[in-house]
Amino acid sequence: MKVKKLNVEDNIGIGVFSSSSPISSTTPIRYMNGKKYLEEKGYKVIDGLLFQKRDFYRSGSILERAKEFNDLLYRDDVQILMSSIGGNNTNSILPYIDYAYLKKHPKMIVGYSDTTALLLAIYAKTGLITFYGPALAASFGEFPPFVDMTYGYFEKLLQHKEDVFSYQQPRYWTDEFIDWSIQDRSKEKRDNEWVCVNEGNCIGRIIGGNLNTIEGFFGTEYMPEIRKGDILFIEDSLKDACTIERSFSLLKLAGVFDRIGGLILGKHEKFDDNGTGRKPYEILMEVIGKADFPILAEFDCCHTHPMFTVPIGCMVQLDATKKEVTLLENPFDL
Repeated sequence: MKVKKLNVEDNIGIGVFSSSSPISSTTPIRYMNGKKYLEEKGYKVIDGLLFQKRDFYRSGSILERAKEFNDLLYRDDVQILMSSIGGNNTNSILPYIDYAYLKKHPKMIVGYSDTTALLLAIYAKTGLITFYGPALAASFGEFPPFVDMTYGYFEKLLQHKEDVFSYQQPRYWTDEFIDWSIQDRSKEKRDNEWVCVNEGNCIGRIIGGNLNTIEGFFGTEYMPEIRKGDILFIEDSLKDACTIERSFSLLKLAGVFDRIGGLILGKHEKFDDNGTGRKPYEILMEVIGKADFPILAEFDCCHTHPMFTVPIGCMVQLDATKKEVTLLENPFDL
């Protein structure tokens, strides 16, 4: 199921929800920078009911966070629901989302990191294509040129009218840390290079998101079944070698690597190699053993900047040998 095509020239309403971390309260300048940026692009940004609210480590109670999402869903002036940021507890609200309404009134749902729980649960429950992409504060609160690059990818996907959409490797990227509350400059640019870990070419449905978040609802009714031939997309942030070996091993033990047709591994923000000198994809390959499917690493749809927008549930062609990722269907209902 797809969302109706949106026209960027229209006054599109973006409803902002905070399904976990209370970023609009803890770092309001970052939230407001993101809101201002999108408003200057012509969007109408609508704050959720938990705007500038805080319940210790979260934006609100479990039911309050679910209500915020559902209330935005019910609004006629909201065409896109976008997360403000991630966190750790979005999985708590999954039983309380109005999936039946969303199935009858599909809207574009976009976010990343902990929002993976919502994106995959909605896809599992409704079949609606969701979008692993930018969040208001974390992505659009960034400084140029990276914020402009991320927005450019987002807008390009919205405007695209063909069935084939190619993701081109950005010239540079960053994961430099600057305290958001005092940031007054752009982050440093680093030369970019995608990595062919295992050669090959495949076509399949792309499924996945933030692996650490997936562990919070893996094996439940809210996790879509990973089917034969799927292209698995996974990424993570601020983890160490010890932790990601465990996460990759969960997929190995669950038989995921025996079913997928290809794998895309996103860049890992601020990876701690525990002194091993190893990259995440090297640890991945030790866990997998001998892979009989193509694997591309260092893809730019993750916690680093810039960030692509990737529709979960769409057919994708992965050519790891040529380091190419191509969307083979329009994620919008034309």
